[in-house]
Amino acid sequence: MARKMKTMDGNQAAAHVSYAYTEVAAIYPITPSSVMPEHVDEWATEGRENIFGQTVNVVEMQSEAGAAGAVHGSLSAGALTTTFTASQGLLLMIPNLYKVAGEQLPGVFNVSARALASHALSIFGDHSDVYACRQTGAAMLCESSVQEVMDLTPVAHCAALEGKLPFINFFDGFRTSHEIQKIETWDYEDLKDLVNMDAIDEFRAHALNPNHPCQRGSAQNPDIFFQAREACNPYYDAMPGIVQNYMDKVNAKIGTDYKLFNYYGAEDAEHVIIAMGSVCDTIEETIDYLMKAGEKVGVVKVRLYRPFCAQALIDAIPDSVKKISVLDRTKEPGAMGEPLYLDVVAALKGSKFDAVPIYTGRYGLGSKDTTPAQIVAVYHNDEKKVFTLGIEDDVTHLSLKADEPLVTTPEGTINCKFWGLGADGTVGANKNSIKIIGDNTDMYAQAYFDYDSKKSGGVTMSHLRFGKLPIKSTYLIHQANFVACHNPSYVDKYNMVQELVDGGTFLLNCPWDMEGLEKHLPGQVKAYIANHNIKFYTIDGIKIGKEIGLGGRINTVLQSAFFKLAAIIPEEEAIDLMKAAAKATYGRKGDKIVQMNYDAIDAGAKQVVEVTVPESWKDAADEGLATPKVDENGRKDVVDFVKNIQAKVNAQEGNTLPVSAFNDYVDGSTPSGSSAYEKRGIAVDIPVWKPENCIQCNRCAYVCPHAVIRPVALTEDELAKAPEGMEALDMIGMPGMKFSMTVSAYDCTGCGSCANVCPGKKGEKALVMGNMEENAGKQDFFDYGREIPVKPEVVAKFKETTVKGSQFKQPLLEFSGACAGCGETPYAKLITQLFGDRMYIANATGCSSIWGNSSPSTPYTVTPEGKGPAWCNSLFEDNAEFGYGMLLAQNTIRDRMKGLVAKLAEDAEDADVKAAAQEYLDTFGCGATNGTATDNLVAALEKCGCDRAEKAELLKNKDFLAKKSQWVFGGDGWAYDIGFGGVDHVLASGKDINIMVFDTEVYSNTGGQSSKATKTGATAQFAAGGKETKKKDLAGMAMSYGYVYVAQIAMGADFNQTVKAITEAEAYPGPSLIIAYAPCINHGIKKGMSKAQTEEQLAVECGYWNNFRFNPAAEGDKFSLDSKAPKQEDYQAFLDGEVRYNALKRSNPEKAAKLFAINEQEAMERYDYLKKLVDVYAADKAE
Repeated sequence: MARKMKTMDGNQAAAHVSYAYTEVAAIYPITPSSVMPEHVDEWATEGRENIFGQTVNVVEMQSEAGAAGAVHGSLSAGALTTTFTASQGLLLMIPNLYKVAGEQLPGVFNVSARALASHALSIFGDHSDVYACRQTGAAMLCESSVQEVMDLTPVAHCAALEGKLPFINFFDGFRTSHEIQKIETWDYEDLKDLVNMDAIDEFRAHALNPNHPCQRGSAQNPDIFFQAREACNPYYDAMPGIVQNYMDKVNAKIGTDYKLFNYYGAEDAEHVIIAMGSVCDTIEETIDYLMKAGEKVGVVKVRLYRPFCAQALIDAIPDSVKKISVLDRTKEPGAMGEPLYLDVVAALKGSKFDAVPIYTGRYGLGSKDTTPAQIVAVYHNDEKKVFTLGIEDDVTHLSLKADEPLVTTPEGTINCKFWGLGADGTVGANKNSIKIIGDNTDMYAQAYFDYDSKKSGGVTMSHLRFGKLPIKSTYLIHQANFVACHNPSYVDKYNMVQELVDGGTFLLNCPWDMEGLEKHLPGQVKAYIANHNIKFYTIDGIKIGKEIGLGGRINTVLQSAFFKLAAIIPEEEAIDLMKAAAKATYGRKGDKIVQMNYDAIDAGAKQVVEVTVPESWKDAADEGLATPKVDENGRKDVVDFVKNIQAKVNAQEGNTLPVSAFNDYVDGSTPSGSSAYEKRGIAVDIPVWKPENCIQCNRCAYVCPHAVIRPVALTEDELAKAPEGMEALDMIGMPGMKFSMTVSAYDCTGCGSCANVCPGKKGEKALVMGNMEENAGKQDFFDYGREIPVKPEVVAKFKETTVKGSQFKQPLLEFSGACAGCGETPYAKLITQLFGDRMYIANATGCSSIWGNSSPSTPYTVTPEGKGPAWCNSLFEDNAEFGYGMLLAQNTIRDRMKGLVAKLAEDAEDADVKAAAQEYLDTFGCGATNGTATDNLVAALEKCGCDRAEKAELLKNKDFLAKKSQWVFGGDGWAYDIGFGGVDHVLASGKDINIMVFDTEVYSNTGGQSSKATKTGATAQFAAGGKETKKKDLAGMAMSYGYVYVAQIAMGADFNQTVKAITEAEAYPGPSLIIAYAPCINHGIKKGMSKAQTEEQLAVECGYWNNFRFNPAAEGDKFSLDSKAPKQEDYQAFLDGEVRYNALKRSNPEKAAKLFAINEQEAMERYDYLKKLVDVYAADKAE
């Protein structure tokens, strides 16, 4: 049957095929694999049928371990079952992979292969995860391109059934999973024709069933276990033949030549590379280039990695070979070599290639780009038997040096590169663009997206290629025909125009006229444009976006400008196609948003301005790239890190850093406080302080997600020395003290949350949003304010446990990579102001770990004394246990120290030491006072002249003496789902540990999947048709222990209750759990994220969220319901204000009405239940 051409990525290709052969999909979200089951869930919701005429039953589990267990159970009971995972998720499935393989169950595990967390987390691609499964007994099939994923995924499903073994069907994470290509797709009739229906019948007949029962999973003894284990050998011996048979069936249908190992290159090749994954396409492209120059080279592409068929490999290698290089996309420290290399060595030992030297190289870890020039270096390597590619190793000297970049793309290929700002929509628009080109022209198309791991506000680079010939270039574009810069602040930060070929086109989004361009464009940019005949255009997308009402989401404006300038499709047709894509993309957000995007598309095509390049630009001087000024007076460790690592990474030059640059950071440790040096300058508008309207409430600083707005208490003398123009008021309640509100212009993200909560005076706000460029000079006021020490008397006067007083303390979380308007960071920042100089943080993987420590930016910082949060991320699933382990360490060491101090308190000769020792013992369990007692003890010991052993031991361990504040941070996906067992156990321990849950009611970090915190009727990924079950009562479960402090808070609804709950929780001498409501960009708040605090207020007022505190240590009433009775009449309006709810009204109004009514009823019942708890825990009942 003729196959249709469609434009899609590798994830969609795998999902398309797997859907056909799947009855049950048990899944759990993880980057970059979540997209596969999301497609499956959407298609099932839309009613797509598999080859059995049924929709797939998609089940989201609480973890990957749970998903693997469900896969095992479903297969055992006779349903064709699939899952999708990667990285740490795949590792959690390993125990079940052994079982599924041992029980000969034909499940398929689709894996977009990804790096594993070691010294650091990497969400990006390599083969570390799949190699960790090579011993499980699962068959392993690898694809190296989007087309191959489409073509060969049926082989995994069909061979699993016939060969009675599970398959790991894998391809490169990001490079294949997220690369968009125009490919030929399978029709489901063809897929049905491929599968052996008798094998399916046999599988079902063999399934567990009470009608013909058996028992599986016995415990065997030493007498028979070994023999029974060996009985499976014939199945593994047969599997390569079965796989080749299905490959032959595919070949017969579509005219391909797939084999277990495919050879490509010269028939008489003398140097052959053996590799698997997306690098194979780059190698093929390089071979074409080298063969034209007369070189005898080739590549063997590994497809079936397990079972590894040595004879098939030998048959694929040309007899002429004189040297073999094996490339592995992983690192196994301490091993003799990486896995594929060891397999190849073993396979060729004793064969006709026994004497051929075999070299081995590591490449591409964590999605490191692998280019044709690097492949040439492999073919030309005669010196290093063990090597690395794409890096400079100046420590162990393993790296191969690549020559100048080559152009190996097919002739006529058009290369385009787009520089965007994370969350500005650039990536989404380019995904639409490539699909428009692919699906509406006869051209081949490819798109790949390169971005950092900041939540938003980071740099994104979209790489688009299209042309008349298939595109195999699985590497980034550095020589482009078209470059667009969507953020004007990039012009002096990155080399962008320098990547244009002569005569190329440069589109700059900026508000500048010719005079502005003269002022803002660096000399080297002007000279390159003029000397290389670059066609230069500008567009003021921000102005257009504001006029239309889209704000910073200017993606469709710039997409339209691209289509006009690139002229790939006639303008009118392109506009129609873009509008159709905009409707498909934004339809769920409502007609108003769709119409805005239509207007943006029309405006983008009309408002492009061609710049006439002045002759004078040819001689413009090179001004170099702008780099943030590094204050050499800062802490040496952080200054060194910023200069040697951070500045390079932020200038997109991290690839040039040698291995030696990381000698001091080999264990993954990096100095705190580096984010202060970034000064990204990404805001369009920033808050401007109007002192005449200010009531000095400090609410603006309290809610700021990035700690960029801060009150400063100054003496008259300090104000006199302030930078010129710094305004101040007399401080209310503190005669002789001055008050100023300062803003870090270059760290602000422009969310507007501060201006939103500002009460002002007489209807006039004390903060108004003003143009960043015009107000950038006020950065000096902020910098001066940072130099002024915190005034203890001011904090004492207003009390640090109040909204106002807390904000005079230094925030020890600042300038993070969180989204503009983030609902999570204001809570975390406040906690650091209260306890940061003595706190440990164990952080679950998720949004809070990414904004909390996304290299090279470390936003947790230190006090002038060098104290601050000690932060670490272990994994997603074990965070509570990880934090508990930190606490166990502290307690164990402190208990030993306590014994030594007790001896001093008993018989120390020095009266000061004796008194200090007693004070230490008296405050031992109280973090608020023990720090001072510890300082006094250390001072007394250092002063006294005795030589007691206790003194030496105590001074040696002085950093461990003080009572610290142990915190465990994470999101609802962690606390309600994957980490719930650990959360429960740690709370049950009775120990003094504080758990902070940022509740966004979805898995925020992976794109908004449903969690058990998601409420009835909310749409989320894996709940496309609206969640049908109610939200889990995590707070109620914790309260049932009776000895756990529990609070629910929502800052915007009650500023005072938030700080009160956090303070009480930390002071409580047992376990505490705080659940904080956190609005998120995944909610689709109609009012925008500038109104996140307002959204929290509305949520509490209508009864959607409840604020309360349960304090087992309270004198009197133990339970305090801090929310007023709900305004039920506002409930449905609240739901309607968020896309996660109102989208269901558009797609299925009847279901929405039903589920929203249930949601409201559940909320009202919950408030009634909480009211009853006030009586249950009333003082007279508690006694």
